[in-house]
Amino acid sequence: MNSEQLSIHGIDNLYQVSGVEVGQHLYWQVGNFQVHAQVLVTSRVVIAISLGLSTAATRDLQTIPTGSQNFIEYILESIRDPTRTQMGEEGYRPWVAFIGTMFPSISVSNRSGALFPRRVIQSPHGELAAPTNDINTTVALALPTSVAYFHAGLNKRGLSYFGKYIQPTPVLLPINIPEDFTKPSPPSFRLFGNILADELVVAVLVSLVPLIVPVPMMLPGSFTSAIQALILATPAAAYIGESMEGHH
Repeated sequence: MNSEQLSIHGIDNLYQVSGVEVGQHLYWQVGNFQVHAQVLVTSRVVIAISLGLSTAATRDLQTIPTGSQNFIEYILESIRDPTRTQMGEEGYRPWVAFIGTMFPSISVSNRSGALFPRRVIQSPHGELAAPTNDINTTVALALPTSVAYFHAGLNKRGLSYFGKYIQPTPVLLPINIPEDFTKPSPPSFRLFGNILADELVVAVLVSLVPLIVPVPMMLPGSFTSAIQALILATPAAAYIGESMEGHH
């Protein structure tokens, strides 16, 4: 098998992985392409909720915070502290917005599958679910981290950034390059698996017993959703901080 066939085989395997799904899903046909409608609808609702809450909470900022401003500042502190820990005191401030956007959007997305009452909002195929239970969404969330990783390293260290790929020996060059590109992948796969498993458990319980019974079991998901978002956001801050510090 030549190199061209190997390359085609590898692309085909990646395409098959991107099609991993459980149950029935709603798709829209746009020209020659199929669009995952459930992800688009739910993600747009998540964006609207996030923008609405942030706008309402920051409309009238006070020197002494009260009410919703307290809640927003609490979230900001919970994001800023781990970002500072991972990146250091000097370089963390420009990246608070990036990590701060990633964390709440993923957290709300993780819970959005339970926000819509099951069997109330119907679709032709399946039901509305969290965008993060689709592997394409979680991988897409990891891509900005890769871009930010290289941007931060090049912006801080210039072309000398690429010197780390031949340390401690140039023999490791073929290993060091793929390592940088695949660093965000494990957290994204973990997020996909955990959210999918959570929604499957709830779906099975709802189908077996009345809706009131699974509700208590859905409540811990509110905390695990935030934890899963933190698991993805914290490594992102660590990777960016690593690229700015250099190879040790």
